[in-house]
Formats: sequence, structure tokens, C-alpha cells
Amino acid sequence: MALHTKNGRPLQVVGDKVYSRSGQIVGRIRGEKTYGPDGRYIGTITNGRLVYRSTHSASMSSPFSAANRLGSARANRVGSALWGDEPDIPD
Repeated sequence: MALHTKNGRPLQVVGDKVYSRSGQIVGRIRGEKTYGPDGRYIGTITNGRLVYRSTHSASMSSPFSAANRLGSARANRVGSALWGDEPDIPD
């Protein structure tokens, strides 16, 4: 699955885990939502974009741990006009 943030930053998806371009763990996919290692809501996946939606921010998942991975050289994409904000994740 190709996944980018709302503003077009590329993310790596391996199984149900999401990693930043630099290889840092961002979160785990549960349905259409992504939750950080601490179980807090990171964003909602819509049309191949990870978008932070404040109306979903109260949802939680169980904490987890995962190792970081190697970085990726994928390029940014053009931003999207989807409803929501850019998620606060490392690059």
C-alpha cells in the first residue's frame, strides 16, 4: 500500500505497521485508523493519505512496540484538500 501524509510526505507500510520516510515507527493500522506505539490516535487513512481528524482524536488502541526500519528515498507528493490536518509525525 502506498501511503502519504495529507501534505504528501511518503510513509512506509509493512504489514499493519506504518513507518516514516526515515524509518521511525509511526503507528499501527487498525481498520481505517492509525494509532501510535502509545495507543494514541495518529490519523485516519483516506484515499491513500494519513490525515489527522480532531473528531477521531479521542479514540485509543492498545500500546505496542516495534523496531525502526531502514529509511526510504521516496519523493513527496502534492498535498491534498482532504478534510483534516497534517498528522504530527517525524520525517
